[in-house]
Amino acid sequence: MDLDDNSRNLVQALTNGDPEKISTSRFSSLLASKDRDYLLSSTTQDDQQVKISDLEGKAIGLYFSANWYPPCRNFNKVLIGVYEQLKSNGSNFEIVFVSSDEDLSAFNSYRESMPWLSIPFSDLETKKALNRKFEVEGIPYLIILQPDGSTLHDGVELIYRYGIEAFPFTEEKLEELRREERMKHESQTLTNLLINPGRDYLLDQTMTRKVPVDSLIGKTVGLYFSAQWCFPCAKFTPKLISIYHKIKQSLEGKGGGEDFEIVFVSNDRDQSSFDSYYGTMPWLALPFGEPIIRTLAKYFDVQGIPCLIIIDPDGKTVTKQGRNLINLYQENAYPFTCAKLELLEKEMEEEAKRLPRSNYHAGHRHELTLVSEGNGGGPFICCDCDEQGSGWAYQCLGCGYEVHPRCMRAVDPATAASVQHT
Repeated sequence: MDLDDNSRNLVQALTNGDPEKISTSRFSSLLASKDRDYLLSSTTQDDQQVKISDLEGKAIGLYFSANWYPPCRNFNKVLIGVYEQLKSNGSNFEIVFVSSDEDLSAFNSYRESMPWLSIPFSDLETKKALNRKFEVEGIPYLIILQPDGSTLHDGVELIYRYGIEAFPFTEEKLEELRREERMKHESQTLTNLLINPGRDYLLDQTMTRKVPVDSLIGKTVGLYFSAQWCFPCAKFTPKLISIYHKIKQSLEGKGGGEDFEIVFVSNDRDQSSFDSYYGTMPWLALPFGEPIIRTLAKYFDVQGIPCLIIIDPDGKTVTKQGRNLINLYQENAYPFTCAKLELLEKEMEEEAKRLPRSNYHAGHRHELTLVSEGNGGGPFICCDCDEQGSGWAYQCLGCGYEVHPRCMRAVDPATAASVQHT
C-alpha cells in the first residue's frame, strides 16, 4: 500500500539513526504530522493546543495507556500524583499521552483525568508509528526521552518504585537511588521497618493490646500485604492461617526459643473493612491507615497483593516470594532460607522420579503429562487451586491445562472423558 507524504515523512523520521537516541530537534518529527504541529492540552472542553516546539529542552514521558485496561487506570493515579508534584516543583518535565483507547468517547473520558498533553485520538498513523518505534508490547508503558537524546524504557517500574525521587530519570540518578536502596537494605532492622515517631507497637488480634515491635526481634517475621476487597487475598488468607498454625505448633514442639510471627500490612479501604478482615487473622497488625504502610510497599516494591515478605531473625529480608513458597511447600517452606529451599527442591526432584509420567485428572478430560522447567514446564497458575506453581507440573500438552502434582486427583480415562472441557 502506498503511503501519503505525511506517513512517508513520519516513517522516515522515526527510522533514521540510532533507535535508542532521540534528539530534541526531532520531537516534531516524532509527535507531529503533516497537518498538525501541536498536542492537546489537559483542557478537554475547548481542545486547547500546545505547540510541540514548546517541549524542546524538556524531559518527555511518552505514556502508552488505555482507559479499558485496569492496570493502566491504577498506574494513571500514581503517575498523576508524581506529575503534579514535579510540576509544582517547577521541574522541566512533560508527559504526552499516546492512546490505545477503542473510541473517541473512551479517549475523552480517560483524558479528563490527565493533567498532561495528548496526541489527538484521530492521528492513528502517529500513534502506530510510535508503538512500532519503541516496540511497545504491553501497557501501561512509559518511555522517558531526555534532552540529550538518551531514552529510558522502564518508566512504569521507576515511578512505582521511586516516585518523584526518580526525576530527572537519568542513569546517574537511578544509580544513586539503587545505591541508597542497597545501603538501606544492608542496614535494615525490624524496628526501623515497623516503628515510626509516636508508635513503637503493633496490634494484637483483640485490637486492644499493644505489642512492642521489639518483642519480634530474633523471630522470623512475615509482612503480609493484603486486603479484604482483593479476591486472591480472600483465597490465600485461610491457607496462610492454616500454615501459620502448623509452623507455630512445629516450633513449639521443637523448643529452643525459635519463633515465627506474621504482621498484617493492610491495604483495606476503610476502618470497618480492616476490622472485619483482621478479625479473621491470628497474628499481629500495623494500625489501619498507618503512613508507614505506603513506605513499606514502596521499599519492598510491592506491585500486587497478596504479598508475603519474609524477614529473618536478624531483621534482613529473606525473600519477597513468601506467598509462592507457601503455595509450593506449605509449612515445609519455613524458614524460607536459600538453604531450605535448595533442600526442598532436591526432595521435589526425588519425589518426581516416583510420580507417573502421565495421568488423568478428575478436573480435566485430556491426559496430563509430567513436565518440569527443563522440558516444557515453568512458572504457572494451577488450574485446580488457582495458585502459582513452578518446577514440576502435570500439563495438558494440547491445551495448556496445568496442575500442581499435589493437586493431581487421578481417575481412569473413561471418568476423565466424561468431564466437561476446561
